[in-house]
Amino acid sequence: MEPQTADRTQSPSTPGPLASFVRFVVCGGGIGVLSSFAVPLVAMTMPWALANAVITVASTLLCTELHALFTFGTGRRPGWRRHLQSSGSAAAAYAVTCAAMFLLHAVESSPGMLTEQVVYLGASALAGIGRFLVLRLFVFAGPRKDVRPSGTVVALPRPALPRTAVSAAC
Repeated sequence: MEPQTADRTQSPSTPGPLASFVRFVVCGGGIGVLSSFAVPLVAMTMPWALANAVITVASTLLCTELHALFTFGTGRRPGWRRHLQSSGSAAAAYAVTCAAMFLLHAVESSPGMLTEQVVYLGASALAGIGRFLVLRLFVFAGPRKDVRPSGTVVALPRPALPRTAVSAAC
């Protein structure tokens, strides 16, 4: 059996990049589908825009919890800093999809529903990949390790200055 070393980059409970991505898609997609059903139900009691905002905030909070515990395997619930960072990446993803739809309508005044869906889903996929990378590399990344080459450090003697140079400098 191979001895464990202290320089491992992942703990045994931390999933690799592919497993994290699959978990990210399942968690985010699952919550997204549930949210799409929840918004119209909540909109029966309040204006649609407010219902959408409430569900978006709730789903982002829930996704951040799931990503911390399940997707990226941090082993602990996220604090407010991670919630804010995650919501920032969600807002950036939202901006990307809005920009894609705005650009589509600027290029084609009356796109068909299929074209709109293709553009929206394509932008969502790209934004999702970007969001995954931000969450994995920055928000839920483990502590960074100071990597130094192994080996013996040798201190070399410093050359002595001639006495004339020392007294001239004073």
